[in-house]
Amino acid sequence: MGPPFSLEEEDKGVVQKIMHLYSFENMSSLEVNKNGMVKLEFGITKDGVNMYEFKNNSFFRNGKVGEWNNHLTPEMARRLNQITKQMLTSSGLTLNVAPSGRAENLHHFHGFHQNG
Repeated sequence: MGPPFSLEEEDKGVVQKIMHLYSFENMSSLEVNKNGMVKLEFGITKDGVNMYEFKNNSFFRNGKVGEWNNHLTPEMARRLNQITKQMLTSSGLTLNVAPSGRAENLHHFHGFHQNG
């Protein structure tokens, strides 16, 4: 993943600044993410391009662990886990999910483990 932060960077609070900058609270409160729009093209048809507009705030939920249970079916969660495991294969990381598939086991950082 690259070199660690230097002691000087840690002393200057660089790690904390990065954590704040990319925190859910900060990202979801940015004006562009509250009121902006994104246009996405989904293929070309005989009548033109399929264009859809989404409000940027539609990409943010409430940031609570387990909230996905209110939006995904068990089959959708199973498929996402399958895709995640496939994508992690070449990274040296694995995703460990309890057989129950409970939320607290799906998307916590402690659910990812370095192989080797």
